[in-house]
Amino acid sequence: MPLRLPAWTATLTWKSACFIVVMCCTLAAVLGALVHVAVTRQTVATARDKALGKLHDASRSYEAGENLPPDSAIDPAGLPASLRALAVSGQRGTIVSDYDGRPVMWAAAPADGRALATAVDYSQSARTINGLDQAIIGSSVLAIGGTLLVGAFAVTRVTRRLHQTATVARRITQGDLDARVGDARTKDPARRQDEVATVAAALDTMAGSLQSKLLSEQRFTADVAHELRTPLTGLQAASELLPEGRPTQLVQERVRTMRQLTEDLLEISRLDSGSEQVETDLHRLAAVAERAVRASGTATEVVVVRDVYVETDRRRLERVLGNLIANAHKHGRAPVALTVDGPVVTVRDHGDGYPEYLVAHGPQRFRSEPRGAVTGAGGGAKGHGLGLTIAVGQAEVLGARLVFANAADGGALATLTLDAPTGDVSAGGVPARDASADGA
Repeated sequence: MPLRLPAWTATLTWKSACFIVVMCCTLAAVLGALVHVAVTRQTVATARDKALGKLHDASRSYEAGENLPPDSAIDPAGLPASLRALAVSGQRGTIVSDYDGRPVMWAAAPADGRALATAVDYSQSARTINGLDQAIIGSSVLAIGGTLLVGAFAVTRVTRRLHQTATVARRITQGDLDARVGDARTKDPARRQDEVATVAAALDTMAGSLQSKLLSEQRFTADVAHELRTPLTGLQAASELLPEGRPTQLVQERVRTMRQLTEDLLEISRLDSGSEQVETDLHRLAAVAERAVRASGTATEVVVVRDVYVETDRRRLERVLGNLIANAHKHGRAPVALTVDGPVVTVRDHGDGYPEYLVAHGPQRFRSEPRGAVTGAGGGAKGHGLGLTIAVGQAEVLGARLVFANAADGGALATLTLDAPTGDVSAGGVPARDASADGA
């Protein structure tokens, strides 16, 4: 099983921090090694020159038969074997080794088949090199920490702006076309823009253009629907004057369809504009559901599992339920059941279920595909696809959630979830506000 890293390791801040640390450590290691080598060479060379100078004086004293200087002797006990062998072979040399618990720079030269050696204290030089190494390590840690803090601050500013841009993009996706990034760098033309400001400006421009186009389409739809109402009203009145017969019935039916379509377009335009005002009151949910079923004029079974009082706009709620019931009878098959279970209302038919696009993405305007083969009255019939669109829009105005799914054993299932109930009817209590307007 592959190792899965935590989610935070994928963030730009974490990646930038790792990059900064790696680069700083590499740079500190290279520079520290170069400084260490250079200083060590210089320190060793100085100690070597001092030891060789002292060895030269000892050699002169030895050749003159005089006493040897301090720390100089023939074949001293602490002389390293390698340096002794070098001197015996007739060459001079130096080496650093420990003697009596302290570092010593030894220098040796040949002396009648033996080794004349002298020692120079190397402790101070060793302490200088160790101090330098500690200074390099300490300064590297401070430099890495300081660079990391400055880098994290700079990267955090960038990522914060990126998160703000992403948040605005999600708001636009959810329908808030007034959302804008408003990056300060885009407001001042004289200020140079970085890549984040360029993306923010492009997103704001896109949102403004999209909003303008949608508003233009909404106004066009509303104007067309409004202009059609007057001639359709006259056409409906004129159709009532035609002599009875099959042709007259067809004309009247088409006029009613056109007029309903016009009213639906006007309602969708109002929903899109966000100008709808909710008038809430306390209502028994089961009573509202029964009223919607009676108004639909269909044979829909009402099942009340648990009745509750809800504070809602009864007209809009009945509109949502009525559209769901009408869609179930038009595109599904009987029996159609409406179930009230607390604040959740479901409408189910036993047809071929909702199309895949509707379950995945919700209803789409002017797209109403048949659910399956034509079975029963109206099964598989096509419509203008605005009923469910209006139901979703009205549910959003009410603050409710409408979900479309297909039942496991067949049939379409629409679930409307309202806000938390104000009171439970089965408990026998009535909320403080009067619930007499429930339409019972």
